Amino acid sequence: MSPGTRSLSAVVLSAAAFALALSVRTPGGDGAAPRPAAEIPAPSPAPAYWKGNLHTHTLWSDGDDFPEMVTDWYKAHGYHFLALTEHNVLAEGEKWSDAESTPTRTLAVKKYAERFGPRWAEFRTLGDKKQVRLKPLSEFRSHFEEPGKFLLVPSEEITHSFAKRPIHMNGINIRDPLKPLDGKDAVETITVNLRQVGDQRKRTARAMIAFLNHPNFGWGVRAEEMLTVPELGYFEVFNGHPGVRNYGDATHASCERVWDVTNALRLGKHGLGVVYGLATDDAHGYHEFGVGKVNPGRGWVMVKSPHLTGEGVVKGIEAGDFYATTGVVLDEVTRDGNALRLAIRAEPGVTYKTQFVATMTDAKFGAAPKLDKDGKPLAVTSDYSPEIGKVVAESNELRPSYTLTGKELYVRAKVTSSKPHPNPYEKGDVEVAWTQPVQP
Repeated sequence: MSPGTRSLSAVVLSAAAFALALSVRTPGGDGAAPRPAAEIPAPSPAPAYWKGNLHTHTLWSDGDDFPEMVTDWYKAHGYHFLALTEHNVLAEGEKWSDAESTPTRTLAVKKYAERFGPRWAEFRTLGDKKQVRLKPLSEFRSHFEEPGKFLLVPSEEITHSFAKRPIHMNGINIRDPLKPLDGKDAVETITVNLRQVGDQRKRTARAMIAFLNHPNFGWGVRAEEMLTVPELGYFEVFNGHPGVRNYGDATHASCERVWDVTNALRLGKHGLGVVYGLATDDAHGYHEFGVGKVNPGRGWVMVKSPHLTGEGVVKGIEAGDFYATTGVVLDEVTRDGNALRLAIRAEPGVTYKTQFVATMTDAKFGAAPKLDKDGKPLAVTSDYSPEIGKVVAESNELRPSYTLTGKELYVRAKVTSSKPHPNPYEKGDVEVAWTQPVQP
């Protein structure tokens, strides 16, 4: 064989070997080797409850720890999904932060470098200041996410105000960052910003939702402003930040009272849909724990879905197939004909009281404004009849149920345990769960 022939043969053989390698390695190719079944987990045979937090902050906005450290905390504590909801920003692009600006920041950097190693943490000196790079979600999510075990959901807190009243909303599973829009009043401010998320959903064909955050923070949003917004479908009935005033005060209604007033009047007077209630952390502080600190682990949602994906989480919430909790675990919440049934997971030595809360169709919807010392109306949620959001049944059983009569506008359940919360929003808090309102 001549040298030229040998060279041509070698080229042909090399090309054939390369083509064979491509046929074996290219997924979906004609000669693709079958993937091991373990690489692609099958969906759950039946919908399961997934534990998740939909309101959290890191150093990308006003939290005091790195997004990897925060994600690590939630995953280690048994959460299945997490939304990092920075103020008016998605964790994208290049961002550097001071590494030694405060003792807390110095501690955070030290713990970060120890946890992830010196080759992961990146530093530079700008002028005379040491800085650390904050990694975007795209760089670290693959280190935490596991199919069927843990998911990060791209999200943002749309942070705005009207007349110095804070009006914040979370966009969940969004693709593009959203800039807050102004409205002529609180109602329009809520409306136009909720619509932004709806518009992005239509444009991208991606499942996403938005909800109203902590209405009592800065006394920002009243029930009367929530009950006339058609786009409003969800709000935080519980938020773990100690400054959001979940329980109201002598002048201001609690978030739970706001929930009942909103649903009663939406359904009974305005012809609008139900508003579902969420529990979240709104965590900012990860180095000091205790009452008065803005810590993780205080409130979350349990969302029912056949698979753990962003779309699955969103669709479960949209269907109302979830409950909010600060610790009480419900193995099941079912609607069986006219019966609403719960199955409470018991803990040794803990007792449980379930209250079924409803507003009937014949309830009075009139309101009396609250007045100041001079007799002038206050800009707060008005006083409404005790028929709105009244307890219609109670049970101390582990499998409580309520049969709807057809006279209810809605009914929901609240389960209160005797177990003290390990890191409470407020001193003396016990663990609680709230189911979503259902209609006859």
